[in-house]
Amino acid sequence: MERELTPGEIEHKFAEISAQEPEALTPEEEASLAEAEAMDDGSTVTLEEYKQQLEEYSGRMVLRIPRSLHKSLKEAAKLEGVSLNQYMLYKLSK
Repeated sequence: MERELTPGEIEHKFAEISAQEPEALTPEEEASLAEAEAMDDGSTVTLEEYKQQLEEYSGRMVLRIPRSLHKSLKEAAKLEGVSLNQYMLYKLSK
């Protein structure tokens, strides 16, 4: 069992982290950041407004795919130890 850090040790660790130079972004990360910044129109919405915007979406979607792809996805999900739904959500979010 690991011992807990003292408040002084925690403060020292945070100081070490804060003193580190930030990592340089890869060209892919730079491009992704630039794309995200270009899409930002500066507008904001409240959490309640956002929830209202989502009201019309159920979160369910029917998608027809080839049987071979279905098989491949099912096998990959099994290897990862997750449901097909979880695996597809992960893949779609990448």
